[in-house]
Order: sequence, then structure tokens, then C-alpha cells
Amino acid sequence: MRTFIHRPAVLAATTAAALSLTLTACGDGSAKGDGAAESASVSKSVGDGAEKQDTAAGSKAGTGTSGTSTSGSGSSGTSTSGSGTSGSTGSATQAGSNKKPSAKTPACTVDDVRISAAKQDGVPTTHITLTATNVSGQDCTLLQYPLIAFSDVPQTAKDVPSVAKSKPGAPIVLSAGAPAYAAVRINQGGVDEKNHAVSSFYVNLFAADGPAEGSKTVTAPKGGIAVNDAVAKTGYWTYELRNGADDF
Repeated sequence: MRTFIHRPAVLAATTAAALSLTLTACGDGSAKGDGAAESASVSKSVGDGAEKQDTAAGSKAGTGTSGTSTSGSGSSGTSTSGSGTSGSTGSATQAGSNKKPSAKTPACTVDDVRISAAKQDGVPTTHITLTATNVSGQDCTLLQYPLIAFSDVPQTAKDVPSVAKSKPGAPIVLSAGAPAYAAVRINQGGVDEKNHAVSSFYVNLFAADGPAEGSKTVTAPKGGIAVNDAVAKTGYWTYELRNGADDF
């Protein structure tokens, strides 16, 4: 009888334990299921958000692409502009390289220049400066040095010799209105020199093949000048007088 009395208790306890385990299992499953559902919901929400973000990014990207395309068109325009510039430069360079050499600047004639004379500083006056100004309205080359004749008859007068050290390194090309200069020694400043008074003199220019035709009469500086033909010398035409090279 004791046995029968205890068995139901054990059975009941066993049943209760099993039921408790079952309920616990069911409860855990439900929690896990709810957690999974919740996780799935969150994942879905995140996924939806990511999708929305991706979609928004895609839209922005699409807009950006469109903008880039527009910008690309602008860049293309810039590129075209750049190419045009490059092309222009190339064309200019090509044109420059294919351009035929221009004719040499013609030699200045006596009619192309206005020549004046001025005393240089110092007493007595031993040097004058000739200034030749291009009045032709176009470029011309002033060749070598002035052909000076301190005589009433230039055709028979001896030209004043030049000083080699005053020769410039390149031809003197004068633009319209531009001047060039030449230093001229007229005497040594000695009281016993054989000087003669000069109120005007003749200047001729060089052509490409030698002395040019004709000459120009130049008025001497105010008060006239005293010239010693034996020591008179002239410098070459230069853009400006240079100390040393024109000191003779």
C-alpha cells in the first residue's frame, strides 16, 4: 500500500517536471521565435533603410552622373577649347615654321633719315655726336658708319676714317621714328693744330654694296666747329653711345 501511495506522487512529480520542462521548452521556443522575428524585422528594417539609402545614393549618383555628364560636356567644351588653343598654337607654330623668310630690312638711304649734330661735353670741343632718326615710316638698316666729308666739295673730299672698336655686334635696324648715334672726333684740342672752321658738312650712308648715291648736308652745332682733317675719325652707328667703345 505504501508503494501504491508513493508511486502516484512520483508519477505526479515526474509529470509535473515533464510538464514544466515542456512549458519551459515552449516558452524558450516562443522567446526565440519572437527574438528571431524581431531580428528579422530589424534586419528587414535595416535592409529597407539600406535599400532606401542605396536607392537615394543611386538617385544622387544618377544625378551626379547626370551632373558629371553635364560637367563632362562642360569639360568636353573646355577640352575642345583647350584643343582649339593647342590647335591654334600648333597652327601658329606650323605656320611660323613654314613661313618663308621675310625679305631683309632694306638699307636706310639719305632720304630715310634726318641727321643732326651736337657738341659733346668738354672745352675745347674735340668731339661731336651725330644722330640719325628714321623718318621713312618703315624699318630700315643703318649700315656701318657715317661717310663724312668736311669739305665744300664732298665728291673730292676724303671720307673720315672709322674706328673699328666702335663697331656693334649686330646690324642697326631702325624702326620708324627710332634714332641711332655715332661719335665723331674732329680735333685733338691743340692750339697749334691745323684746324679749319666748319659751319656745315656732308654725310652719306652705306648701301648693301658700298657707298650709297647722294649725300645729306648737316648743319654744324651752333658756333661752328674746328676740324683737323688729319686726326678726324668717326665711330659706327649704334643704338646708344657706349663708354670705351666710343671713347677715341
